[in-house]
Amino acid sequence: MQKLQKLPIGDASFESLRHGDYIYIDKSRHIFKMVDEGKYYFLSRPRRFGKSLTISTLRCLFQGKKELFEGLWIAENTNWEWKEHPVVMIDFSGISNDTPENLKHSLSEHLLNLARTNHIKLYSSLLKGQFKELIMSLHQKTGMPVVILIDEYDKPLIDHLGKGEQGLEIAKTNRDILKYFLGVIKDGDVASVLRFVFLTGVSKFSRVSIFSELNNLSDLTMNRHYAEIAGYTQDEVENYFHIQRFAEKTRQTPVQILKMLRQYYNGYRFSEENVRVYNPFSVLNALDEMAFKNYWFETGTPSFLINLLKEQNYPLVKIENLQMDEQLFSVYDLDNLKPEPLLFQTGYITITDAPAYLGNTLYTFAYPNQEVKISFLKNLFYAMVPGNAHDQSLFLKLYDDLHQENLKAFIKTMTAIFASIPYVLESKRDEAYFHTIFYLMVSGSGVHARSEVLDCTGRIDLLMEFTDKIYLIEFKCNQSAQAGIDQITNKNYAAPYTQAGKKLILMGINFDSKKRNIGEWKIH
Repeated sequence: MQKLQKLPIGDASFESLRHGDYIYIDKSRHIFKMVDEGKYYFLSRPRRFGKSLTISTLRCLFQGKKELFEGLWIAENTNWEWKEHPVVMIDFSGISNDTPENLKHSLSEHLLNLARTNHIKLYSSLLKGQFKELIMSLHQKTGMPVVILIDEYDKPLIDHLGKGEQGLEIAKTNRDILKYFLGVIKDGDVASVLRFVFLTGVSKFSRVSIFSELNNLSDLTMNRHYAEIAGYTQDEVENYFHIQRFAEKTRQTPVQILKMLRQYYNGYRFSEENVRVYNPFSVLNALDEMAFKNYWFETGTPSFLINLLKEQNYPLVKIENLQMDEQLFSVYDLDNLKPEPLLFQTGYITITDAPAYLGNTLYTFAYPNQEVKISFLKNLFYAMVPGNAHDQSLFLKLYDDLHQENLKAFIKTMTAIFASIPYVLESKRDEAYFHTIFYLMVSGSGVHARSEVLDCTGRIDLLMEFTDKIYLIEFKCNQSAQAGIDQITNKNYAAPYTQAGKKLILMGINFDSKKRNIGEWKIH
């Protein structure tokens, strides 16, 4: 285990920081591949996934700070020339964007500050002219090609989503400013003095010049060679961190801790190749606190995404079984808002399968892990149902009743929650509505639930799985609970699960639209 005293190249363990050293995950092999093979790059990853740390690593590399890379792959296995390049770094998390005017003003101030730091005077009063002047002057002053690093380029856009028409108009105007500003990078004079360009963001927005006009930009977001550049692999989690200490503290075995880490925080897949990584932010916090919590989700509620799903009356139960080709989810268009690409790009769903047919790949998506699924669906439930049903004890009771097979108590709680929903909230109380609310409630309780599970005989409305049992549920509306049981048995929905070694509980639930609640239920 190497210790790096001055800069964490990779992600540092919070626990180790307390002792004045760093445990790092060495990603410099990927960094070298980029700088050695190309010039223009873009990388999209969810928030808190190490994008900014990648930017910092590139900055130190091009500043020639060799001492910070001692012991790392790039220093041990390459002949990298540790020459100092002028670096223009713009972090849009520190740029004001509440109005288009403030965005332009804040960007101009940042460029002027960079110029003053490098003892350069800018003469242009226009934002685009200042950017070009800064780049050309740095090259003339140092005689070295310039490096441009831009972090969170899309923050001036996503900060205004989910805030109504006014917010959307601000996002569109900010997009036009970014297109104008970033267009400098493709200017012929500027391109001739550039050594390396790297941009990061959560989303890849269409109609921004770097994507629509910069033809030689390499998008690494779904490049299989860079699937591990951000996030931790299984080997890295097992070999770099103090799992034994966590196990001793919580009186569990290392195998149990690794299983829970995988269940809570693993599952992200960013390419056709089946390589999965852990959420680094959640792993580090879990190891620091020695507790399993929803760390990543709690750092920012995706209100804009939840609002978009509500506005479009999106079929929430279908999120776990989405299928799309790459064109439908790789670019996000402000002029045609669609939830699917943003769900993927922001990290709330991930790739589960990617079979190729005649040269085309059809991607299947689902929630990456338990942290994301439970938190996201619970927030969706809170957004759809008023505060009377927000009692946390109800969620805990749902899980416990299902685990203990106390189904009378389970149905009683579900009935109470449905009864608390005001009549005016929804005018259309059909099977799909009841199905959605039911699914959100049990998933928010922590139950491993899957909706509309497809098998060779049809689609099971809801599957709920525990370590020792599986519930198969079929919903009906204004019919009978027995009709649900009959469909399960007639179509033999239970067949794929008979060899699982678990108890199978078949359940029919009929909703009464006049009562706006569960009318009847049966088990088999």
